[in-house]
Amino acid sequence: MERILVVDDSSTMRKIIARSLRQAGFEIGEIVEAEHGQAGLEKLNAQSFGLILTDINMPVMDGLTFIDNVRANPAWNHTPIIVITTEGAESMTKEAIKKGANNLVKKPFTPEQIKEKLATYFT
Repeated sequence: MERILVVDDSSTMRKIIARSLRQAGFEIGEIVEAEHGQAGLEKLNAQSFGLILTDINMPVMDGLTFIDNVRANPAWNHTPIIVITTEGAESMTKEAIKKGANNLVKKPFTPEQIKEKLATYFT
């Protein structure tokens, strides 16, 4: 797998996600972190990614707006996006899928849950 982009405003959560990906046993290249959607777009402009993991609730640019921007760009619109969020509102999670997220993982999560949700992207 090529690079993975992790977009979350919590540096601790970004580290937990990266550790969980490694604990799940996936072959992973570089994990690149961004603290909000705008920073995520800047990272996407600089290099290619095989997978994007994003939170919904973030400052500067939230995850839903970030997904809109990713899906609007032909260079990135086929990159799988997994939303990892504490957002419990079903309307918000349905909106993320409607905007183009491929799957959803609820926080808190275990490495086993990450492995299950992401297995199809690491074939």
